Formats: sequence, C-alpha cells, structure tokens
Amino acid sequence: MFSANSAVRRILVSLLIGMLIGVAVGEIPFIFMRETARPPKTVEIVIPLGTADRVALGEKPPTIPENMIFVVGDLLVVKNEDSVDHKLGPLWIPANSSAQLPLGQKENLAYECSFQPGKYLGLDVREPLTVSTRLYGILYAGIPMGILIALYSFAFPTKKKENASA
Repeated sequence: MFSANSAVRRILVSLLIGMLIGVAVGEIPFIFMRETARPPKTVEIVIPLGTADRVALGEKPPTIPENMIFVVGDLLVVKNEDSVDHKLGPLWIPANSSAQLPLGQKENLAYECSFQPGKYLGLDVREPLTVSTRLYGILYAGIPMGILIALYSFAFPTKKKENASA
C-alpha cells in the first residue's frame, strides 16, 4: 500500500508535471497570437497618393494589407493622401483628410473598400490576450492533467524500500 507521505508526494509531482504540460499547451499557441497580446491602440492606414490609379490598373497599394487583425477597443484611423475620395465600409474619406472607425466588439468584418483591387478589406477584431487569459489557459489545462497523471500513478505499485537492518 501507499504511505500518506508517498501519496502526497505523487500528487504534488503529478500536479507539477500537469502544470508544465499546461504551460506548453497554453504558451505555444501564444507565440502565434502575439498581435493580440497588447492593449487597444490607434492604428493608422495611410492611403498614398496615386492609389486610385493603381487600383484602376489592378495593382495593390504597397503599404495597405488586404486583411488586418485588431484588438477590441482599437481605433482605426484612415488617412487619405490620395487626390481621390475613398470609401471603407461606413467611412467616407475625402481626399487629403482622415476618418476614424472605433472597433468596440469582437467580430470579423469584410468592408467594401475603394483602395484595394479586390474592393474589400478584411478586419478581424479579437479580444485582447491578457496575462489573466494566459494564466486561466495554463490552469484549466494543467490542473486536470495533473490530477489525471496522479490517478494513473496510483495504478503502478511503488518500489518497497529494502530494510537495511535485516
């Protein structure tokens, strides 16, 4: 049978192993989600001079991506340096002016866009990845894994200590 000391030691080691697995499971995806691990900020898109001409020829403006990832609370500012008025979803941006779009909730948007050859701009608004979110992920994966490891460890017998005085 198990002594109480041995059982407690197995449980603690199992929980430690489970938490290490939780760190691996929780932090590896974080490497790929770094763009949302920040507080909300102002993001500016600049429509350069000559963009309307490039789009008319089917060319993509070099400084404007087709899809963008944002965090809830970001403020998108579109600055039009072109000589032609442009449109992005609900925004009308006259030549040599700017417009703002607050991004207040989690959603995937595909806005009609006059400064892209494909005539749309994808906006992916995500919840910010905070330290508490990361810790919850580690705990929710690590603790159950540790408990399972502890339960499985009790299925294997322990080595009996040889009595040195015998």
